[in-house]
Parts: sequence; structure tokens; C-alpha cells
Amino acid sequence: MTSHGTIGRIAAVHRYPVKSLSGEALDEATFDARGVAGDRWWAVRDPDGKLGSGKSSRRFRRMPGLLELTAEYAGDALVVTFPDGRRLGPGPELDEALSWHVGRRVALGREAEVSHFDDGPVHLVTTSAVRALEEEHGAPVDARRFRANLLLDDGSAGDAGNAGDAGDRWLDARLAVGEALLEVVQPMPRCVMVDQPQVGVNVDGRGLLRTIAAHRDNDFGLLLRVVRTGRFRLGDEVVLQPPAIR
Repeated sequence: MTSHGTIGRIAAVHRYPVKSLSGEALDEATFDARGVAGDRWWAVRDPDGKLGSGKSSRRFRRMPGLLELTAEYAGDALVVTFPDGRRLGPGPELDEALSWHVGRRVALGREAEVSHFDDGPVHLVTTSAVRALEEEHGAPVDARRFRANLLLDDGSAGDAGNAGDAGDRWLDARLAVGEALLEVVQPMPRCVMVDQPQVGVNVDGRGLLRTIAAHRDNDFGLLLRVVRTGRFRLGDEVVLQPPAIR
């Protein structure tokens, strides 16, 4: 594991208020006990309770077209923007518009018993890992394709970038970010979402998921959990701390 100390700064912060929709870039945010406050708090739901996603599984149902929509908060109010420019908040009109857009009866709902997160609450990638992936992929890679909450600019910090590849180098270590403290849980498994265009983000058609599977055992980035809540901002230093003694 990399020795502890400052490993870089936060270069981008993203929040996705509705699972599997395009989201919003932020200058500052709060980590609460659940993750980035408001992240994936809402989801598009089938009548049987499955959540709209880019893939189908026990909890999720593939619904093409969701990434063509953008979700953001205007103050505390959720707003979903459609390709034709309509901006709608939660309610029957939005449910009807969503149903028409995805071609099936759906409704928007808040998180309840079933978590809206795929694998974990906070997701981080590093700039050095993205650069290494670009070499493997043979083409530029937009970090936004990974839909991470945090992009860490780790410069040429050696192992810091490799942590985004191997994960075990930072496993159980803690990252101080602004007022908050996070703990690295595991590498982030990737899925078909990295190859799907989203608002403002194009894909190259070269099969980035295949590259990740071939070179990185289908993992890229890190999953973290919140140990201490608090505010953080774009540009904040990230300090790597040793794992907690258990």
C-alpha cells in the first residue's frame, strides 16, 4: 500500500440524483452516512419494483434511453430534463413522460428497502488510472464514462494510480476528503454502462468494457464507504491514512 500522506486533489465531483440517468457536476457536496447526499436517491421503477438500469439482474431491469435524460437538484427539488427541453419534477406528469420515453409503464420513486447502489455508496477513479487505461485502450477515455462521484487528480503519484487498477494497494485504507473520512472497501466492478453514451459524454465504439475485462479483470476504480460525514469541495486535498486497527 502507498505510504500515507497527501496523494492528490479532487478534480471533479459528480452526483446522479436518479439512478442510471445522467447527472450533475458540483463544486461542493456533503458526504452523509449513505454516501454523497442525494446521490442515486431516486430511481425509475417498473410496477414489479425493479429499478431502471443499463442491465438486467435480480434488482435491476434494463431500460434503454435513461441516459438521454439528466437529473439534478434545484435547491432541494429534483428536476429531470428531457431531450426536447422539458423540465419536470416528481409527480404524475413526470411518470407519464418517463413511461413514454422508455416504452413501458414506470414511475419515479425514492429509495426504500432496496438500495439503489449497484455495489457500494461512493465511487472514485484516479487520473493516473485513466491515463493508463487510455494506453491499454488505444484511444482517449473520458473519465465521466465511469459515473464516479470523485475524480482524484493524483498526478504522477505512482501507486495512487495503481490503486484504481488493483484495489488491494488501498484496501481498508482511509481517505480524508475535506471534513469527511472514507474507507476503501473494494475495487469497482464494471458493467455495460461504460460503453453507453450519456448527456454530454460520447463513446468511441471501441468496446471500453472489453479493454477493462482483458487488462483489469473487469475492475476499474474503487468503492468506498463513509466513516465520518462532512462537507468537501472541488480542489480539496485527499490524504491517505493507514487502515484502522480492528
